[in-house]
Amino acid sequence: MTEAPREAREQNQPSTRERIQGTAIALFSEHGYEHTSLREIAEHLGVTKAALYYHFKTKEDIAASFFESYANDLDGICDWGDTQPRELATRTELLRRYAEVIRAHVPVLRFMQNNQAALTRLDRMSVFRLRQRRLHALLVESDAPLIHRMRAWDAITTLYSNWITYPRVDESEDEIREASLQISIGMIEANAAA
Repeated sequence: MTEAPREAREQNQPSTRERIQGTAIALFSEHGYEHTSLREIAEHLGVTKAALYYHFKTKEDIAASFFESYANDLDGICDWGDTQPRELATRTELLRRYAEVIRAHVPVLRFMQNNQAALTRLDRMSVFRLRQRRLHALLVESDAPLIHRMRAWDAITTLYSNWITYPRVDESEDEIREASLQISIGMIEANAAA
C-alpha cells in the first residue's frame, strides 16, 4: 500500500487554527468561557502558548472567530436569497439552508447559549441578531400582517432553539433537526395560505 500524497493528507487534516478552535469550543463548553485560559487551550493541544499566540492573541479572538464563521455562512444563504423570487419555494429553501448552517455550528451555538454573560461583554450577539433580521426580511414582507411577521420570526428561532436547547431523551440530533425544520416550514406555509 502506498502512502497518500502529502497534499491529499493535508486536505483531510484540520488546520492548526481549526484545531485551536475545536479545542477551545470543547473547553469553553466543558468549563465555561470564563474558566478557560489560553494556557489550558495550549496544553490540551500540546503546543506552547507562543504557538497559540501566532493564531490568536486572546481567547476573545478565538470566540470572535466562531462568530465570524457563523456570520459568513448565514450571509451566504441570505446573499443567495436576495437573488431569488420572493415565493414559498425560496423561503422553504432558505429555512433548509439555515438548518444546515445551524448543523455546521452546533458547538458554537451551544457555547452561545451557555455563555450569555461573556457574549454580552464581547458584544457578539449583535452579529447574530443582525443576521437573523436579514433572514427574517427574506421570509416575510415588512408590511405583512403582524401575525405573518411573527410566524416568520418563530420559524427562525424554532430551528435554533429546538435544535440547541430541546432536552433530548431518545431522539437523535437528526430527528430533532428534521422535526424543527418541519415546524418552521409549516409556519411559512401558514403565511402563504393566509
